[in-house]
Amino acid sequence: MKDRKIYCFNKISSAGTDLFRKGYELTDKLEEAHGILVRSADLQNTEFPDSLRAIARAGAGVNNIPIDRCSEKGVVVFNTPGANANAVKELVIAGLLLCARDIRGGMQWVADHSDDQDIAGDAEKAKKAFAGVEIMGKRLGVIGLGAIGVLVANVAVSLGMEVYGYDPYISIGAAWNLKREVHHSEKLEELYENCDFITIHVPATADTRGMIGRDALMQMKDGVNVLNFARDVLVDEEAMAEALDSGKVHRYITDFANQRTVAMKNAIVIPHLGASTEESEENCAIMAVKELQDYLDNGNISHSVNFPELDAGICHTESRIACLHLNIPNMLGQITAVMGEEDINIATLYNKSRDRYAYTLMDIENRITDEALDRLRASKGMLRVRIVK
Repeated sequence: MKDRKIYCFNKISSAGTDLFRKGYELTDKLEEAHGILVRSADLQNTEFPDSLRAIARAGAGVNNIPIDRCSEKGVVVFNTPGANANAVKELVIAGLLLCARDIRGGMQWVADHSDDQDIAGDAEKAKKAFAGVEIMGKRLGVIGLGAIGVLVANVAVSLGMEVYGYDPYISIGAAWNLKREVHHSEKLEELYENCDFITIHVPATADTRGMIGRDALMQMKDGVNVLNFARDVLVDEEAMAEALDSGKVHRYITDFANQRTVAMKNAIVIPHLGASTEESEENCAIMAVKELQDYLDNGNISHSVNFPELDAGICHTESRIACLHLNIPNMLGQITAVMGEEDINIATLYNKSRDRYAYTLMDIENRITDEALDRLRASKGMLRVRIVK
């Protein structure tokens, strides 16, 4: 096994980093890193060294990582979907209660009257101003039924809510885990028109940016409560501010603080605490380290956001070669032609594609030469070639 150096952009839980095998080393020099572990640090303008093979994000969102640039350099980017799902789910439930009951307003009243000698009596008179509603029997719309959305939907059912779920791309695993009481909405309009509470759990993409805008808000019930623990860019904040001012939206709960959200009337802004639990940070670190080490040691890809998943297990032949390349015609023909002309026997070949990119792993029975590696790297459409073993 080769030695590897890992650079951490954020503090990563030792529950994860302690899992690195002997030969791995945490380095404070980015220029010598083979792998990167990151949580929230912004890498968009970071210059990566030629030695870099992979980046593992200890969390689900990867908008802090330059995915396209990494892909073109043959750098595999991993995330950890589901590792922080329970932590986010619990905060979403807290958000539901903060919407339904004016807990925040009541607590602020108590803090403002802390010097009141008869605070118990005065509180009894004041509390009617903070009366709310119960969530039992109310309708909740869950947009996005991934790891977090499924958990939110299921616990809301257990709390007595009538739950509507929308996700045209729901996975088989998520569908199996979803409680049968959850209503399947085929159109977002159905969810908007029927629900008292709406919570968003989709990734930030070109298609989802600003999805909760004026048109969506106008279709919602008067006095709706909107929760956003996914990504700030999913909500058109100007439209949300107008809806809050008019009373169309009763409460907006967001986990993303900025100058716009903190100034909104009837918005409850949380400082990005969704995954901020000890358990979540440990789970994300463990998952990220396992993904990173399995790729560097074995060439296996799991939970990558830019290259296809491929699990070839452990190599039992003389060597394993990994080729990251464009998904173009005759790519495999180029690769196998080089191996044949160099008299290298391929014991097993694995190939997967994903949109614009593809990945080929070869277990070979004799050691590859530098000349053969150079020829592979010169192939049209090749992004990176490395000897895994």
